[in-house]
Amino acid sequence: MTQPSATPVVQPAEERNRYEILVDGKLAGFTEYRDHGTQRVFFHTVVDEEYAGRGLASVLVREALTDVRATGRHLVPICPYVAKFLTKHDDFTDITDPVTPEVRHWLKAELG
Repeated sequence: MTQPSATPVVQPAEERNRYEILVDGKLAGFTEYRDHGTQRVFFHTVVDEEYAGRGLASVLVREALTDVRATGRHLVPICPYVAKFLTKHDDFTDITDPVTPEVRHWLKAELG
């Protein structure tokens, strides 16, 4: 008989500009961002293959976007996963800003 998996925990890791999802205390994935004024620009999300198929990316992104709302920021979904998540979850439409060439250019310079 297999043990049920522990409840995943999402936490901000501000020093690394990302939100992390932990399962049983182990890093299972993260979504990375950079702040641009009042916008939090999400550009990369990954969940380790060991944790694939558990819906962790969705949990991670939902919690991250909920935190963005709580901080009074807006989000910019450059990350394809975050953008796809938003097409299925319209409860974040009010804090979503469009991806513009200016923001893409800024992010490219920011990431080097």
